[in-house]
Order: sequence, then structure tokens, then C-alpha cells
Amino acid sequence: MRRVLVVDDQKEVRAMVAIVLRVNRFDVVEAESGAAGLKAFSEGAFDAAIVDIFLADTSGVDVMAAIRERVPGFPIVAVSGMTALDFMGEAPGLADVVCLQKPFRPNDLLQALHKAQAAAGGELSAAV
Repeated sequence: MRRVLVVDDQKEVRAMVAIVLRVNRFDVVEAESGAAGLKAFSEGAFDAAIVDIFLADTSGVDVMAAIRERVPGFPIVAVSGMTALDFMGEAPGLADVVCLQKPFRPNDLLQALHKAQAAAGGELSAAV
């Protein structure tokens, strides 16, 4: 089963993302903070991560950079309620992170996850 780490400090957003992923046969690990997300990432194997850019305890960009330091090219979807996500291309090592603006539809999330996996050179599944 494909395993995805979801890092978002908004409980409702985490829950919605987790439901969409679980319905589509993903194993989901939820983290309510950047610190919890990095701890979970270090303790388990994941196929992709979905990370909110603006977290209460730290920058989501820092979380993504830490993940990429550990696993270069790891598939990541960055989510944010802000309108401009263009700065992601400026962050070292994060140019190929797929960005998704909140609010998003379930299909948008699945497509973004598929794009992130494809950018990393793999496929999550034909169903995505």
C-alpha cells in the first residue's frame, strides 16, 4: 500500500486530505506540526508527503527542505491558502515540488500527488 505523510496544523484540512487518500487506498500518517511531521518521516517509510507551507510551529518550506535533505527528489505536494506559490521554485532543492492552493477538490489533490510522484520518476498508481 502507498504511504503518505500529511503535515498540516489545521485539523479539518488534515482530516479531509486523509479521507480522500484513504478512500483511494493510501495508508496515511497525519502530523499536526512540522516537528511531528519530521519525527514521523524519520521513523517510517513513505512514498510521498503533503505539507502545508504555513505551519504554526515552523515553516513548511523548512520541513520540505529537511525531507529532501534526507531523501533527495522525494515526492512532495506543498499546499497553501496563499495565492502566490511561485516562490517555491526559488527554494534550493524544492523547484520540482508540486504546489496546490487551498481550497482544492479531492481530484486536484490526487492529480497533484500523481504529478509529484511522476516528477520523482515513479508512479503511484494508474487509478490516480
